[in-house]
Amino acid sequence: MTPRVPGRTVRRWSRILPAGMAPETRLLLAARGVRAIGDGFVSLLLPVYLLELGHGPFETGVIATATLAGSALLTLLVGLYAQRASGRSLLIGAALLMMLTGIAFAALENFWPLLLVAFVGTLNPSSGDVSVFLPLEQAQLARLASHRGRTSLFARYSFMGSIMAAVGALGAALPEAAAKLTGAELRPMLQAAFLVYAALGGLALLLYRSLPRAVATADPAPAPAKPLGRSRRIVLTLAALFSLDAFAGGLVVQSLLALWLFERFGISLAAAGAIFFWTGVLSALSYFAAAWIAERIGLINTMVFTHLPANLFLALVPFAPSLWLAMALLLARSALSQMDVPTRTSYVMAVVSPDERPAAASVTSVPRSLAAAASPMLAGALLAASGFGWPLFLAGGLKIIYDLLLLVMFRNVRPPEETARRSDP
Repeated sequence: MTPRVPGRTVRRWSRILPAGMAPETRLLLAARGVRAIGDGFVSLLLPVYLLELGHGPFETGVIATATLAGSALLTLLVGLYAQRASGRSLLIGAALLMMLTGIAFAALENFWPLLLVAFVGTLNPSSGDVSVFLPLEQAQLARLASHRGRTSLFARYSFMGSIMAAVGALGAALPEAAAKLTGAELRPMLQAAFLVYAALGGLALLLYRSLPRAVATADPAPAPAKPLGRSRRIVLTLAALFSLDAFAGGLVVQSLLALWLFERFGISLAAAGAIFFWTGVLSALSYFAAAWIAERIGLINTMVFTHLPANLFLALVPFAPSLWLAMALLLARSALSQMDVPTRTSYVMAVVSPDERPAAASVTSVPRSLAAAASPMLAGALLAASGFGWPLFLAGGLKIIYDLLLLVMFRNVRPPEETARRSDP
């Protein structure tokens, strides 16, 4: 029997999320959406805020690197011990850290204190989720889903994150608009936006507190001696490949991509917010297509053959002579590039045993974060040296290499639902 979740919270979110889901699934998806709103507008406001404080592209890249590196370290620690701890308590603690991060960024202005907060906090400079929340939520959702429903559930999870991040990106224009409307300086409006980020962390905390303790904790079976057992080789190989993809992605995190658009085409915060709103919407809609395609051609094929053309579009963006063509390439890329997100998560959760899932989610996420953390500083240096857009070109090329390696190495390693489908008469 499913433990009872406080009815008031569930009824409130049942109007947004589809019927038929377990109550705890709805709460996790709702929390994902709340966090994504904060990530969406902070990723665009971060470079503007740092420029307003007198810091340049290189400093922006350093802080983006620090956020990713710190998130990676915390995610690794949490993932390796999550099978022995309460997932509910860990999620509540992470939400509290999100609140403190927003408050600290609103209060601090000097580079070194901001760098420290970026390292220990939850700030996310990218459009995707690279935080400590990720392995905790993924492990819980995987346990609540059937084999055949797993990819669809992760598609909903990714959709919620992407569509709410798009809404957040659209909201990034509000501080600038408020400053113009009131005649105030931009800096305090940006600081107020970081307080909104903290408030969203508080809302996520309330949602996590509503999770039932019996379901949100680890499985009642004794914790395994090792976080990873028989799946160790597969997980480590996937982690290495995902790291290559993440290093390339770190070259074009949303904060730095926005910075390139600001400097190359001189666009406003409102225009940047509109661009990233629509890229987020296209990414969000593509998740459901990914689940449909995966049922027909398999998870690995879906990951590869939707990612390849997206990366070609990315590599072509720096050559665009106008903002409109650059926007068209970015939108085309967004319609395809994120289809590997729910399929990748579903694949990892499928090819490991249930008690290995928290560690597998962490071990595949952490190297991604570390690899992604190594590249924003390089991207910042490249942007400071040249306006061409070398980070975008390099990112597209490296991601194409990743796609080809993934196809060659894992096309014959199939999840249970694909194995069962092949064995059906």
